[in-house]
Amino acid sequence: MKVGILTISDKGSRGEREDTSGPALKKMLAGIKAEVVQYRIVPDEKEAIIQTLKEWSDQGLHLILTTGGTGFSPRDNTPEATLAVIEKSAPGISEAIRFHGLKKTPRAMLSRAVAGIRRQTLIVNLPGSEKGARESLEAIIEVLPHAVETIRGLASECAAPFQGGQGKPRRHRN
Repeated sequence: MKVGILTISDKGSRGEREDTSGPALKKMLAGIKAEVVQYRIVPDEKEAIIQTLKEWSDQGLHLILTTGGTGFSPRDNTPEATLAVIEKSAPGISEAIRFHGLKKTPRAMLSRAVAGIRRQTLIVNLPGSEKGARESLEAIIEVLPHAVETIRGLASECAAPFQGGQGKPRRHRN
């Protein structure tokens, strides 16, 4: 699975803050044999986010994870940029992330993150903090390979019962 990680941060894009969420996500993705082939930090500018999401999905990346810009701040533009490029929404993914987050903090309900599909690329918004990004990816990481396979027309047995981590692990295509 070819992945892009897009960190949205004004300070990070100016070199005033180290991005720790992007590298943390990359480390977690190694567990599902996902290869991060694109990584970039852009400012909280809607057009810069849109441009990168389009560029990477047009390159055929399987998954794009954004980190940052999903809250209530006037500079948080990631959901709007994502909605401007996706062709199909995937609300269950962002709902699962918020549900998982609510078990840890009531502030999870303040996330405006979205998820959706552009061409054959799944795009998922995650929070900007390292802890929030890790916990959010934790909520969905197990289904990402199947989601990508389905989008690309490679999945079979979509109605197969969920194993819940029991039994033999499924092998997923990279």
